[in-house]
Amino acid sequence: MRSKVTVVLLFLNVVLFCYIYYYDRPLIDARQLLEASHQVLPTEIASMDSLTRTNRTGETVRLEKRNDAWWLTAPYDWPANPNAVSLIHNELQFLKNITSFAVADLAKSGQTLADYGLAEPAYTVEFTAAKKTFKLLIGDDTKSGNRLYILSPDGTRVHVVSRSLAESIGLALGDLRAESIFTIPVFEIRSLNIQTAAPSNLKVRLRRDAAARWSFESPILARAAKTAVEVAINALSALNAKTFLETRDTDLDRAGLTSPALRVTLEGNARRETLLLGNATATAGDYFAKIEDKPVVFIATVPAPLLEVLRTSQETLRDPHVADFDPAIVTSLTLAAPGQPELSLQKLEPTAPAAGSTARATAKEGWQLVVRAPGQAPVTSAADTELLTELLQKIRLLSARQVVDAAGKSKFAFLSDAPSAADTENYGFNRPEREITLGLSTGGGPRGNEPTTLVLQIGLSPDQPGKAFARLTNPTFVYEVLPDILEETPARALHYRQRLLRELPEGALLTSLALIDLTTNKSLYSQKLAEGVKNWDAAIAVEPEWARKPIAGILAQLRVLRAQRFTAETFTPDHADTPQGPRPWRYRLDYTISFNGGGSAQSTPASILLTERLGGMTQLAGTADFGGVVFHVTQELLDALFLVTYGGPQDPGPVVAPATTAPATTLPAPAAPVTTPVEPAAKP
Repeated sequence: MRSKVTVVLLFLNVVLFCYIYYYDRPLIDARQLLEASHQVLPTEIASMDSLTRTNRTGETVRLEKRNDAWWLTAPYDWPANPNAVSLIHNELQFLKNITSFAVADLAKSGQTLADYGLAEPAYTVEFTAAKKTFKLLIGDDTKSGNRLYILSPDGTRVHVVSRSLAESIGLALGDLRAESIFTIPVFEIRSLNIQTAAPSNLKVRLRRDAAARWSFESPILARAAKTAVEVAINALSALNAKTFLETRDTDLDRAGLTSPALRVTLEGNARRETLLLGNATATAGDYFAKIEDKPVVFIATVPAPLLEVLRTSQETLRDPHVADFDPAIVTSLTLAAPGQPELSLQKLEPTAPAAGSTARATAKEGWQLVVRAPGQAPVTSAADTELLTELLQKIRLLSARQVVDAAGKSKFAFLSDAPSAADTENYGFNRPEREITLGLSTGGGPRGNEPTTLVLQIGLSPDQPGKAFARLTNPTFVYEVLPDILEETPARALHYRQRLLRELPEGALLTSLALIDLTTNKSLYSQKLAEGVKNWDAAIAVEPEWARKPIAGILAQLRVLRAQRFTAETFTPDHADTPQGPRPWRYRLDYTISFNGGGSAQSTPASILLTERLGGMTQLAGTADFGGVVFHVTQELLDALFLVTYGGPQDPGPVVAPATTAPATTLPAPAAPVTTPVEPAAKP
């Protein structure tokens, strides 16, 4: 059955082919022949490489193709508008006549070429293509007005064609030239050179490397601000020639182009273009200008912000960041401060799985503290990875501060590129307030040749209170920076200690919770889960509505116990050290952890001592657990404790005991006083 279908389809294909070949092919050939007969210009026009247009007054415009780009070469040398050239080229390439007649037949009717405007044509168009030269004469319009007469290149026939040919050929000079001053595409630009006029005669050169970073090569070797440079280059590329002046009528000295105020050069792939900017004209923002290797002078409108950037490029295009590094390749960080032991932080590599294990390596990297004191062995402890990540970002973003100069303009405080010995002492670098050493992984940077160590110094000057200064040991450029960096980089191990004190595993359960006021030995809240209860839902449900959320918040914070920051390395059971002096502990938070889902066999008691709330965001906590620590509680725990310790709303209303078998709670009325002395819970 399938073979029969195949044979039938094959037969139908053969019939269709025969029909096309014997019946349609002659029609197609005839149609193509007819179209070819209406074609005015030869097919070589597709490879046109020059065009000259001359009108009746003798004004000549010439276009030439150079390296796949069209240029206007007469009446002056300037890049051509590619859209205009494409319009003319397409019009000539697809030019077809509506009708035509032989020149030899004109005498029979008593007419000449002058009757069609071809003796003195409106336009004479000469173009070269395929190493051949062609000439086309464009005459008058027909009586209908929407068509015109042209003389064929061989001079034997007069064609009637669409009026659109004259409209494209007759484009104004302003439409034929490109508006942009620079022709090098932005993505191709590799270098920017700026030279100001005497007396400063400052030459600034910036270059882009393979990693798309910009840097100064002159007058100093320094990093450039990538965004600022690219914005300036985009603004330069957007500059347009507003008006062209007659070269013979232009005095270059009066225009300020003999000794231009600015000389701006863009370099691309094996080509460069230099703009000379002269004196200002009577119109605000307009300047006389010219391209260095072209005689034509024009007027260009230069925005004031761009002009200011070009004149002060050494500062405005400079990277204000003190250090340039990738935080991801930092392997160590060392902090040193006067009179304090050196503090080191080291990045720990991800844990690799054991041999033969199917477990994956731990993706998250950690940090550890290393404290070295004279005469003692180094002491290590876990560091807070999140804090270190933020710190490295702050160091990377450390920038010269912005100051206002005498003229009222804001600028970055680049103080010295080659400080003397006196400058070094005056800025406080002989004994820096902070010295931060970053160890970098070899070859980890985008350039591939970054140093393996960066040393950042922060200095303070006794003669300039309130100011801080920063520099790298290489190069030694000096920047004025905000002094906040000193608060962000204390050389105290306690500041960098791991702030996540404990995170209970998923199967662990808090089985009891009690908050005791140590001044009265009264229990402000006390609850214990019954044997076998797996969560606190029923126990919290019997509390007043105002108390449910804070109690749930305390339980959540105890499961993931985190310090806001640490205040002391040792824990004292009878008081907490504060900036205002010793403060007695006011509350004790007792709780029990069961690691077997609520059973008492593996229950562990624990306690946390708390001060009063010392401020809107301050309450200290201390515990003998975790080696003994004193810390600021998190804002979430502080807010939850406040509602419980102060009894919630002023008038919570009567408590209606719900019908439940859950254990009774002491809220909102406090429990009976504890008759036995309350001591801090011992470390388990």
